[in-house]
Amino acid sequence: MVSCPECENNLDIEEDEVDEGEIVSCPECGTDFEVITVSPIELKPVEEEEYDEEEQEEEETEDGDFS
Repeated sequence: MVSCPECENNLDIEEDEVDEGEIVSCPECGTDFEVITVSPIELKPVEEEEYDEEEQEEEETEDGDFS
C-alpha cells in the first residue's frame, strides 16, 4: 500500500495497475502525483509552477509585441 506524501492517506494503487510517468491523484487532499517508479511505487508531486511560468512568459512576450 502506498501513502500520499502530502496527507499520509493510503492510496489504493497496485504496482501492476500503473506505469511510470502516469499521473495519479489523492482522493483525500486532491494532490496530483507522477509515478516515478513502479517497483516499488514512488510518487513525485506534479509541479504546476512550471506550466504557470511558461504561460506567464508567453503572456509577457505577447505584451511586448504590442508595445
